[in-house]
Amino acid sequence: MTVRIIVGLGNPGARYAQTRHNLGFWVIDELSDRWQIPLTRHKYQAKYGEGRVGAERIVLVKPQTFMNRSGEAVSSFVRFYQPDLADLLVIYDDLDLAPGLLRLKGSGSAGGHRGMENIIQHLDSKEFPRLRLGIGATPEFLTAADYVLQRIDAEELIILKEAAKRGADAVEMWLKEGLLTAMNQFNRRQTGEA
Repeated sequence: MTVRIIVGLGNPGARYAQTRHNLGFWVIDELSDRWQIPLTRHKYQAKYGEGRVGAERIVLVKPQTFMNRSGEAVSSFVRFYQPDLADLLVIYDDLDLAPGLLRLKGSGSAGGHRGMENIIQHLDSKEFPRLRLGIGATPEFLTAADYVLQRIDAEELIILKEAAKRGADAVEMWLKEGLLTAMNQFNRRQTGEA
């Protein structure tokens, strides 16, 4: 039976929970709630949960290695479950997209995202789907590292929490209707985007 591995990227611990760099974790938490797949297991330096959605066998994963070493956990899960890489979906934040925008793709470069760079390096492949959630460009007065790890103000938090829910919707559509249908639905410009 096919196994779908869905990985959200972030940093472990309360200090990072409400930061932009943890949007991948937020989507996994939302899916965990929707699908009743608790993230109570620990293996390969990750929190994870296993369950079924319809006929699909699902593994939800939150690496606990810190962002820049995400590939260690992801490659271990891929080696253990041996899915086709088309059945691995990685979810993460993106500085190149406006806050709240989503982009789903079947493959591609890391785009400067350290967590993705590490995963591509460990898997020795760029050929796996990814869902990027926009967090907006780094302000001139901050470094990228400070920006992604900064606590989010209340107004932006509402936008990003809503994006995490839409991200979970996109994952559900990817699961049920395939990548192209999900891309067509969720990669469109959203209301208010210039």
